[in-house]
Amino acid sequence: MKLNTYVSAVLVAGAVLLVPFVTMATAAAAEEGPAVKMVGPQLDALKKSRAQATKFLRASQADDGSWTSPMATGITALVTTSLLRSDVPVDDPMVAKALKNLEGFIQKDGGIYFDQSNHRNYETSICVLAFDAANADGRYDKTLAGAAKFLRGLQWDEDEGLTKSDDSYGGAGYGSHERPDLSNTQFFMEALKATGAGEDDPNIQNALLFVSRCQNLESQYNTTKFASKINDGGFYYTIAAGGTSQAGVEPNGGLRSYGSMTYAGLKSMVYAGLDAEDKRVKAALQWITDHYTVSENPGMKQMGVFYYYHTFAKTLDTLDLQMLEDKEGGKHDWRKELAEILMQRQLENGSWLNTTPRWYEGDPNLATAYSLLALSYCQPQPVK
Repeated sequence: MKLNTYVSAVLVAGAVLLVPFVTMATAAAAEEGPAVKMVGPQLDALKKSRAQATKFLRASQADDGSWTSPMATGITALVTTSLLRSDVPVDDPMVAKALKNLEGFIQKDGGIYFDQSNHRNYETSICVLAFDAANADGRYDKTLAGAAKFLRGLQWDEDEGLTKSDDSYGGAGYGSHERPDLSNTQFFMEALKATGAGEDDPNIQNALLFVSRCQNLESQYNTTKFASKINDGGFYYTIAAGGTSQAGVEPNGGLRSYGSMTYAGLKSMVYAGLDAEDKRVKAALQWITDHYTVSENPGMKQMGVFYYYHTFAKTLDTLDLQMLEDKEGGKHDWRKELAEILMQRQLENGSWLNTTPRWYEGDPNLATAYSLLALSYCQPQPVK
């Protein structure tokens, strides 16, 4: 869904304040002649940052083509995708070696994972994104089709003895079948979308049931015990297995919303075909305008901040938004602001590192992959 679809979401009196930065910019451009107004960071600075990161990853790659560990399939796939999205060609020796490494994890069941892994859904979904990014010539068509079939079999549904009224129904977890969660469900949906699933695909629509139940919003789509306790439109980690929010619990038992999961939930709803008139989308848009920031992962401070940056950027790019207006009325060129904070945080060797190292972000390869992925959505573009 593109920006003009979301223009109808602009309301008054404290409601959603997502605005297309068009009218003023168009008028200014007319006065100044042929000069093109742009949003986003300075292109030279962006290119330099990406080149430094690529140089770091070239040096940190192991001889077998992996990053971090021979068994870290997910990290290697994330790095590979980030390089391909940073204009490193598929036949570059570094990328070719990485793809060769990932090909070694293609299993007979169609999944793409380390054979002793408990993260089969996560690893397969991330590998799908890497192979899809490298598939301009169709070389991975068969691999992607097999992976999609494998992933569909992992979704929590009737095969697990569930009905559509069960909280876990439609979700996807790491793949060990302990319980589904929103993070893995967003990757599952991205992988299916990359392999050709449309918004009406049954697995996508079943995933929407689970995503809706992870939102702090009481509605006909969410009648769980947590739905009305906070009711702020944000999202948390999982409704399954009693419910979990990485941001903690309110005194009344409500599961706190936080940034990375709210952007993940909103993006997933877009993939499932919801538009700006849907109350779930309106509530999520309200939450992100109320909590707009590039300085931290809202609700989590610096924990998971690089994952947040990637999810933030991909979601706003999916919405095709150029400018955001926050609750104080301030307008934000989010691409420029995100790119600049990432450039400020980039280390001299070209990498990024989270000194709050939860969820492996103390690994510079992973943090750098997330950062390059985020920057890939920050390309300067003309004002619409």
